[in-house]
Amino acid sequence: MKFSDLLGETLASLSSNKARSGLTILGIVVGIAAVIVMVAIGQGSTASMTSSIESAGSNLIMVMNSFGRPSGGTGGVRMQRTSLTEDDAEAIATEVSGVEAVSPVVTSQSQIVAKGTNTNSQITGVEPSYADIRNVEIAEGTFVTEGDARSGSRVCVLGSQVAEDLFGTDADPLGQAVRINGVEFKVIGVAAAEGGSGFTSTDSMIYVPLSTAQRTLSRQSGISQIVVQAANADQMEQVQTDITNLLLQRHNIATADFQVMNQADMLATASTIASTMTLLLASIASISLIVGGIGIMNMMLTMVTERTREIGLRKAIGARASDIASQFLAESVMLTFVGGIVGITVGWVVSLGVTKFASITTQVSPTSVVLAVGVCAAIGIVFGYYPARRAAALNPIEALRYQ
Repeated sequence: MKFSDLLGETLASLSSNKARSGLTILGIVVGIAAVIVMVAIGQGSTASMTSSIESAGSNLIMVMNSFGRPSGGTGGVRMQRTSLTEDDAEAIATEVSGVEAVSPVVTSQSQIVAKGTNTNSQITGVEPSYADIRNVEIAEGTFVTEGDARSGSRVCVLGSQVAEDLFGTDADPLGQAVRINGVEFKVIGVAAAEGGSGFTSTDSMIYVPLSTAQRTLSRQSGISQIVVQAANADQMEQVQTDITNLLLQRHNIATADFQVMNQADMLATASTIASTMTLLLASIASISLIVGGIGIMNMMLTMVTERTREIGLRKAIGARASDIASQFLAESVMLTFVGGIVGITVGWVVSLGVTKFASITTQVSPTSVVLAVGVCAAIGIVFGYYPARRAAALNPIEALRYQ
């Protein structure tokens, strides 16, 4: 059978029942679009986390507690009891060679209130060196100063998103008062927007002096983490090893009660988590593709039954089994091909819409589009093979007798 004849017969057969063909194609459209959107969200999250970690500072090393529990402090601010102390941070700064800067950090989650509005934010108690280590840029005002740190001033620097949530887009937050856990703080600066979302967004943080966070908010001397900047990238591994050995010696333990990670470790961890999430999302979305494939098989089997006499007539006038199989297989592939093209377009548009309206970073890669096309072809062949083979195997005499 010529290709042109095969194509013409395929189009004529599918267009004879537009409603049924359209509903079958819709199943494939939904499946392909769902896979593309889920993969786009996963890859966008990967890119967002990678960008966030890379922009968090150069030659960055983070020392974190391996365990902790809520301290039960007053006012509902949940701070963790930690094994790390300010003395550990001071020891790292003075005893480990290759260290450019060090800042101990205390973190908590709390509700922030200002002028009748409120928002939840991460409160980060820091030293002045934190801004240089983590590349925190100030859009308005100033960052925490040495004087603020020594005196335990009740001042704060708002992340860009927090400032917008509390004061709006046009208001000037500088000099305004906010209440953190019932304690009033004066806004001395607003950090520049860095982007990102969820737990990776520094725009949703509030920075206060470390001494203020410890004395006023958490009322404990422990710290959550220590951020360290190595002098250069070549020394990072050695600095990481030296920090580990120093803290093991200071804590007088054989098994570390802390974790030391550099940017490469954080990138690898983030990439693993994001890849797993992307695979999970794609697997869930793929279920709809399987359902769509079953719909195609059901339609093709129905068509074989409806066209039994036609198949018998074709065979009686000389059509080969391969011609019959090719016709039904071509119809199946055509359904998935059309559904795939529409599904890719819908998935692309929905991904852009998610980024624009839901503020979730998405990234549609050519690989996912090529994969979608391949999946379409595979579905058409796999789910169309059995109906095509069944049609080809019909006995022409029995087929002509079929009512």
